[in-house]
Amino acid sequence: MTGIRQQYTVKDLGIDLLCDIAGAFLFNIGIYNFAVNAEFAPVGVSGIALILRYLFGLPMGIVSILLNIPILLVSYKLLGRRFLLRSMKSMVIFAFVLDYVMPIIPVYDGNPFYASICTGIFSGLGLTIVYLRGGSTGGTDFLVMAIRKLFPHLTIGQISLVVDAVVIMAGGFVFRNLDAVILGMISSIVTTMVIDKIMYGLGAGKLMLIVTSCEAAVAAAIEEATGRGCTFLEGQGSYSLDEKKVVMCACNNSQVIPIRREVHEIDKGAFIIITDSNEVFGEGFKPIEMI
Repeated sequence: MTGIRQQYTVKDLGIDLLCDIAGAFLFNIGIYNFAVNAEFAPVGVSGIALILRYLFGLPMGIVSILLNIPILLVSYKLLGRRFLLRSMKSMVIFAFVLDYVMPIIPVYDGNPFYASICTGIFSGLGLTIVYLRGGSTGGTDFLVMAIRKLFPHLTIGQISLVVDAVVIMAGGFVFRNLDAVILGMISSIVTTMVIDKIMYGLGAGKLMLIVTSCEAAVAAAIEEATGRGCTFLEGQGSYSLDEKKVVMCACNNSQVIPIRREVHEIDKGAFIIITDSNEVFGEGFKPIEMI
């Protein structure tokens, strides 16, 4: 515990609590106030809790905590004690808000399709707030984080989509309605889009690789036009075996055209590769340290 106290300050705890409350409010609005009357099962353990509420009238928050116990045991070694403790805090707050705050707020009783969209939006916003603080809300989130630990090339949204598909199919069986499957899929897809857009899209940009024999002039022109620095990489043509420099530049989407223009003016024979970058950390972009 000493190591945790040294790294995890009172300020961190306060920010985490505020984020947990905001995240719980948004997430549970999606689950309780939109999904319940529409009769479909959304995302993870909350979806299972909704199914059990439909079948037996059990409180969703308490059921979510009980369902989390075996998942915690499975995920503990992969995720570590610190992540587990912070996530348990979030999990309890989410369960409390779900059982004791959400029933006070009016439940949406309109078009189920609109309900599924709103469920996805609010759930995605709530989960993202917690994810950005390096935590989780428990349940299948632990499995999602554990899977991402093993396969870091997959995004959280992609893994969640697969895991949630199992719950969505179960919801269709329980509600005996194909619409429940479709609505659950819509809600899960929207949640995935919201999570990925906020966590990855807001920091997205472009990575430009420029193969040129005028690397110094190209780099200087890019810096003058956009303020972006460049990195020189060694390159060699496989056919001609000529040695060339590869100028690598990370930039914003709006800076691609000015950079292309500068490169074209200096070296019309340059070879340019432009690819998406999900996130860029460092000077001129986002700070490397976690939020």
